[in-house]
Amino acid sequence: METIQNKVAESGIQVVDLEHFLPKNPVSEVDLASFLDGGFLLREKPFRSQLKAQDWSSFENHHVGIHCSADAIIPPWAFMLTASYLTGVAASVSVGTVAQVRESLTLLNIEQHSWQPFTDRIVVLKGCGSDHVTPAAYIKATVALQQVARKLMYGEPCSSVPVWRAPKP
Repeated sequence: METIQNKVAESGIQVVDLEHFLPKNPVSEVDLASFLDGGFLLREKPFRSQLKAQDWSSFENHHVGIHCSADAIIPPWAFMLTASYLTGVAASVSVGTVAQVRESLTLLNIEQHSWQPFTDRIVVLKGCGSDHVTPAAYIKATVALQQVARKLMYGEPCSSVPVWRAPKP
């Protein structure tokens, strides 16, 4: 009986799943639209009272984005004041929606990652995973891997799309 060979495993192809770079803590948002008077005006005194009365513990260890979904002009101090209540409670505070904060943190994780173990290797950026992995994450990883890898592909090792190959010396 002939032994079955796993040619993909023997090929030395390294698979990188960008889902591993997604933030580990939950991502939440504070929408300043809920603080607007009449849906379009932010009044300082009531805003301060609402922030003070808010239970911020629900954001404990979350990455929190602050944004306004209404078409209103929000002064920078409103973002600052909201952030001051989240500081010390949330894992991080920034501007943006859940999707924007998740993408920003993912890109930061990719940027800070050491790609040296992939030096002169064939790498496949895993596809068909979470919809939370955005094209921006694939671009950031592609740029990083082009500095070290020999070949870069997208998909799965058994059926991948060639993306880039290092020029021959």
